[in-house]
Amino acid sequence: MKSALFLLLASTTLAGATVALAETADTAPAAATAAKPELGAFGFDEAGMNRAAKPGDDFYEYANGAWAKATPIPSDRSNYGMFTRLDDVSRARTREILDAVKDDRTSKIGNAYAGFLDEAAIEAKGLGPIKPWLDQIKGVKTRAEYARLAGQADRNGVGGPVGAFIGQDDKSPENYALTMFQSGLGMPDRDYYLSTDKKLADTRAAYLAHLQKVLTLAGEPNAAARAQALLAFETEIAKVHWTKIDSRDATKTYNKMTVAELVRDAPGFDFAAYFHAIGAHVDSLIVAQPSAIKGTAAIVANADLAVLKDAMLVRTLDGYSDYLPKAFSDEAFAFYGTTLSGTPQIEPRWKRGVSFVTRALSDEVSQLYVQRYFPPETKAAADTLVKNVIAAMDKRIQGLVWMAPETKVKARAKLAAFKPKIGYPDKWRDFAGLEIKRDDALGNAIRSANFEHDYNVGKLGKPIYRWEWGMTPMEVNAYANFSMNEIVFPAAILQPPFFDPHADPAVNYGGIGAVIGHEISHHFDDQGSKYDATGTLTDWWTADDVKKFNALTAQLVAQYDAYEPLPGEHVKGQLTLGENIADLAGLTVAHEAYKASLGGKPAPVIDGFTGDQRFYLGWAQVWRRNYREANLRQRLLTDPHSPSAQRAWVVRNLDPWYGAYNPDASAKLYLSQDKRVRIW
Repeated sequence: MKSALFLLLASTTLAGATVALAETADTAPAAATAAKPELGAFGFDEAGMNRAAKPGDDFYEYANGAWAKATPIPSDRSNYGMFTRLDDVSRARTREILDAVKDDRTSKIGNAYAGFLDEAAIEAKGLGPIKPWLDQIKGVKTRAEYARLAGQADRNGVGGPVGAFIGQDDKSPENYALTMFQSGLGMPDRDYYLSTDKKLADTRAAYLAHLQKVLTLAGEPNAAARAQALLAFETEIAKVHWTKIDSRDATKTYNKMTVAELVRDAPGFDFAAYFHAIGAHVDSLIVAQPSAIKGTAAIVANADLAVLKDAMLVRTLDGYSDYLPKAFSDEAFAFYGTTLSGTPQIEPRWKRGVSFVTRALSDEVSQLYVQRYFPPETKAAADTLVKNVIAAMDKRIQGLVWMAPETKVKARAKLAAFKPKIGYPDKWRDFAGLEIKRDDALGNAIRSANFEHDYNVGKLGKPIYRWEWGMTPMEVNAYANFSMNEIVFPAAILQPPFFDPHADPAVNYGGIGAVIGHEISHHFDDQGSKYDATGTLTDWWTADDVKKFNALTAQLVAQYDAYEPLPGEHVKGQLTLGENIADLAGLTVAHEAYKASLGGKPAPVIDGFTGDQRFYLGWAQVWRRNYREANLRQRLLTDPHSPSAQRAWVVRNLDPWYGAYNPDASAKLYLSQDKRVRIW
């Protein structure tokens, strides 16, 4: 269980190899190296194609159709694709590390893992270990006590009516600041409470049943009526919540105020008691969604205290269900796993144990992982590729026709100031202060949440931890951190199909090269572009730059709004705009880097595919993914990333793709020159 007061990066993620790349920008190209790539003859799985499909009608289906048809989703997954495939590899490797020390009583990670796996002990203890905390909740008599307990719950990793985190101050990135954000919902988004859509109405009914079941399992009387009251309370909170589109706007969500101003503007919740309980002794803070915080405070002020306590009770039992008797973890999974995501079966205990230990003792596990699976030459290979793609981005900026010359100078300076982080951190955190007991799974989880919380609160007033990462090396993902002006690529993503040292360079550039370009370009997307070379949220573009940029991004919004992955349910072009810009720009820049790597020579034809054809196949391959319907629906409502097929379709905006595949003007993906969106 991770504390709710965690380091939230002003960033955006991708999702979500062992030797040097075949060549750099200054060397001649090579075809597939002598050693065989992991996938297919040149790094692409040709058996997974649907050659009956026309690339111009559906490039995703053409590149991945046979794979999609032949690949079932595992019973413990809500979706399955290249990211989940590598996650399976990563967790299996981590399991080997943990299994090797699980019987060593002197090993902190071994004791944490063994304690989590001991289901018999957890079952035998029942609710005994968590009873003192539940009694605290039930014993609350006043709203001031409730606010203090909400702060303590936050420290324990249990969400309350508001949330908070410690991160860089976007307008003063050399300083840490406390940021408060909207919270209080048990379902993923306000739409789950407010939409009249039948599927979401059915989900609400299932959630009501879930609330009743959790209260019943806890031995609480009048569970049905209390569940109804709790759902009604959360529905009122949902009404004041900002949409996810507004909540991703860096400008709208930067609202700095004093604590006194917050107390004045949002009466009804004892913020002073809450801040004291979370240990954040501050005079000012940033409020992400002021109207939502004000509205929630008013709702809390008028709510029955019994309902407020029930909300905390249910959040606790759901949040810590994996450390409680099986009936609680089964019930939590039945709603959050099966109803919300369509997953039939809960993950095996060992998988959940790997996830817990990796969260609780991240750097302890990470050090062992990189020693085994990420040798120094991999870091060097990624460094080279990053430099090539950054150079291509610099060239693209210089050639822009819509950006003012003075803004280009600043944009190039920002690019030159980038700090790439490859594989794993330069410095490791110390977990010596975290107490782990072999016979106390729940206590380990709560102490871990407390430890993480206190670590982050302890940053206030200190210099920025620039060495710190927001992901472990085992995570199959990547991210851009705007305030740090950095791009980060964990070790686990530097594997096939993203990167294979024995694959054709075109496939590697279309895979990991485009991922690198994606993260670089995030710093210039609709939100990242608001941060300058120092990581400061500021206006550094001319008004004309902004006008022209917004005209281009509006075209991309309209393009994605038109996609309908489920009947009647469309991609939200505004919600997914940042990721769509990054896909478009990243692929553009990676292709330029690939062309530069050829040194002026033509790419070889391999298995009948030209270099450009292989490049775009490399891109499509990394997005192979099958979804369960419930999971896809949830993503369409809440995920800033477009579904995989639509991510592959971004190629329809790229002139070289038309040259590679020559789609007919009547093809479904075909866009005339004037309709193709070109930004970076």
